[in-house]
Formats: sequence, structure tokens, C-alpha cells
Amino acid sequence: MASVDVVIPNYNYGRYLEACVKSVLSQDVGEVRVLIVDNASTDYSVAVARRLASGDRRVELLLRPENLGPHASFNAGIDWAQADYFLLLCADDFLVPGALRRATAVMERDRSIAFSYGRDVAIRGDAPIPDIAAQPTAPPVTLMTGRAFIERFCRLGVFQIPGPSIVVRTNIQKRVGYYRPALPHSDDYELWLRLALHGTVAELDCVQAGIRTHDANRSADLWAQQILHIRHTADAAESFFHHEGRWLDGAETLRRRARRGIAERAYWSAAAHALRGNMQAWQLLMLAVRMAPATAILPPLGYLLQRPDTMPRLRALLTRVLR
Repeated sequence: MASVDVVIPNYNYGRYLEACVKSVLSQDVGEVRVLIVDNASTDYSVAVARRLASGDRRVELLLRPENLGPHASFNAGIDWAQADYFLLLCADDFLVPGALRRATAVMERDRSIAFSYGRDVAIRGDAPIPDIAAQPTAPPVTLMTGRAFIERFCRLGVFQIPGPSIVVRTNIQKRVGYYRPALPHSDDYELWLRLALHGTVAELDCVQAGIRTHDANRSADLWAQQILHIRHTADAAESFFHHEGRWLDGAETLRRRARRGIAERAYWSAAAHALRGNMQAWQLLMLAVRMAPATAILPPLGYLLQRPDTMPRLRALLTRVLR
């Protein structure tokens, strides 16, 4: 059976750490190891980490005396990994039972797959992990070439992928290398694009992970956060096409398409906020026009037709506006 190494970066998430680690140790795979990388937490995280390590030999610790930032934790985990597969799981998130078995089974059957991902369940605040319905042993799988995966990002300007569900083939992760510190907010996007250069991508139609949102990982100003996220996405695309992505056939065309896709995403985000009465929506519209001047004249209707979530989002928005 396959082996999996899971790196859990942590900073002041002591209240979530045990549940996260136990969600990994309870996975039914051949062999699993956990590395907790604590970035000089000031809460009781270190005490929790030491207790977990003393109770299970599969748990290893890297306890930093000073905070070196998240990239140092991510990249130390890449260096540490030795198993067949690799997963980066933040301490406030968790795995669903059977997640690693489902992911590795798919990847063991098809050695061309560079990484796989599934769906997620959202947890708010400090709520306990809910009971999650048993997921199918062999869920439906959609395979996409790495090129198609990159092109889809360029069209939509966004990844709708839960990061904690991404299981990577370790030898490919090591070949691709580290998260780039120059991208403090969109390093994951850029790394996923690099990974896609090395194989097929598998999407599992099942819940694989849980993502917790709370005050410590959300900006108080969600509007400013959204604008910044779109800008950071543009930074990730530019970095990718400036480095490894520059060698793709038609790289410059793809780079321009990514810029347009991100602009069109900003345009429709502005429209949605305007319908909600947000008077700051013009900021997103101006961002869209700067990146793709044609949006000042013609609404990018084609973008809506390409997003699979367009109709559900429109229904939700109209319901909210008409209340």
C-alpha cells in the first residue's frame, strides 16, 4: 500500500492542532507520517505537539525558536518528505476519513497523475468537526491533462480547489521545488501551475478535507481581501509565465489569456457587488479595465458561460437582492 507524508504547519493554532493530526493518523493507508512544523507559537501549541509526538511514533516535530514565516515551514516539509505521496495540511484544517486511501488509490492506478484533489466541507469559527457522511470508496474521477488544467485557470482566473485536499506525488513535488517567498499570498496557485507541467491532474468527486474559517485566517475587511486576492492571483500567473511556464508552447498567448481571465473575473465580481449595493464596486471595475481595456466597452459574457458555478451564483445573488 502507498505511503503518505503529511506536513502540518502551525502558528498559534493549538486549539485545532490535535483534531488535525488525529484526522491524519486515523487514515487507512499503508503508512503515514506527520511532521508538525511550529513557527514559534506563543499559545500552548508546542505542549500539544509534544504530547502528540510522545503518544505516536509517526509524529515528528520541528519546533522553531523564532517565526520564520509560512514559506519556511512549507519548504522544510518538502525537504523532509520521503513517502510516495505528500500533503500540506494547515493546522486548522482536517482530512475526511478515507481521504488518503481514495486519493492514493486513484494515483496508484494511473502513474501519469501528478496530483489529485477533491471537494471540501466548510467549518465556521471554533465549531467542532461535524459528522460527515461516508464518502464513496471509489468516487467518480475526472482526469485533466496538465495543459488543460493550466488553460482552465487562464480562462477563469481562479482555482476552485480546496488546498487541504491536494495529494501530490512526492517525486514530482521535489522536482518542482519550493513555494516561492516572492508570492506571500498566492504561492499555492503558482505551485499548482508548476505541478501541472509534470503530469495529469485528477479531480475526485467526493469530500476529501475540511477547511475552517475564523477570525485568525480572515481579514476583517473582506472587501479589501477580495481585491487583493484578485491582484495576488495576477501575480501568481505572471510569476509562472516568467519562470517555468515560459517554456510552454504558446506561453505568451496563455499569459495574455490569464490576464484577461483574471480581469473578467474582476469585472463580474464588481457587478455582483454593485447589485448588492456596495458603492466600492467601482474599484474592482477599474482593476478589470486596467488589465483588459476591452471590458470598459463590452461586458465579457463569454466568461460567465465558462464557469460551471455561474447559475447557482446568479440564483443566490438574485435571491439576496430581491429580498
